[in-house]
Amino acid sequence: MSGKGLFARGPVALATSVFDRLEEAFHGRTMRRTVAAILVAAFVAAIGVIEMVRRGLGGPALAAALPHNHFHAVELAFYLLLSYEVLGLVFAIAQSVSNAAGKQFEIFSLILLRRSFDAFAGIDEPVRWAQAQGAVGAMVSDALGALLMFVALGFYYSMQKHRPLSSDVQDRASFIGAKKVIALGLLAAFLALAGRSVWGLATRLDAHPFFEAFYTLLIFADILVVLISLRYSSGYYVVFRNSGLAVATVLLRLALAAPPPWIALLGLGAVLFALGLTFAYNRFAPSMGDLQPGQRLAG
Repeated sequence: MSGKGLFARGPVALATSVFDRLEEAFHGRTMRRTVAAILVAAFVAAIGVIEMVRRGLGGPALAAALPHNHFHAVELAFYLLLSYEVLGLVFAIAQSVSNAAGKQFEIFSLILLRRSFDAFAGIDEPVRWAQAQGAVGAMVSDALGALLMFVALGFYYSMQKHRPLSSDVQDRASFIGAKKVIALGLLAAFLALAGRSVWGLATRLDAHPFFEAFYTLLIFADILVVLISLRYSSGYYVVFRNSGLAVATVLLRLALAAPPPWIALLGLGAVLFALGLTFAYNRFAPSMGDLQPGQRLAG
């Protein structure tokens, strides 16, 4: 059965159709404006509630349950923004393997920036140097790590050549269809993890770390993409590149469990590893014009 026959009918065809509709809505103008409005409203509302708590207007129960530092509003806004970016990563899975890896690095750099605000949110207001100096080291390492990842990502994207999976159009369509099915599975997992986190916060139980759990799932998704790609190409360069990008995801997951400055160092190391991998792949992998009949190359 051809690749087109495998992924062009039945439940998979329905899944890819659903994915295409969701992706179109996600990248649409209405969605962007709606998300921006939600972020602004949540940020302003959080500042207002925290100010109310600080003035003792909500009673002792509310004062005990809610934070008193205005920078917790920034933490909330970044958390919501990161959740939106993670949704973008889910849809990027259906694109090239390299672009999906780049999106993972983007989100991780934003996580580092959020951690900088997290450290500042733990300082009482008004801010005093005697209390703040203990958090400066972590803030600087996270912020600097995010900046260096931003720069490395610029080089990473500029080096991408996006070679096609195969010269066969049906094979390329089949591989994209398979990745869309995986992306839908990740979308369902995203919603489940988000619901579990919200429930944990609402019931004041131990909330499971959302981003750590999602990056763990990404490792399995990346490996699944590598295994499926073998159906279309088993060349050494292709397998090594795709497997190497999965290793970069493992490094990011380990980084999320590490303290400063290791979280920034491991995150930057993952990007630099992907950068070196891309350079080696572009330099040594055969181009489409060099392939012999029957050979395939993954992109």
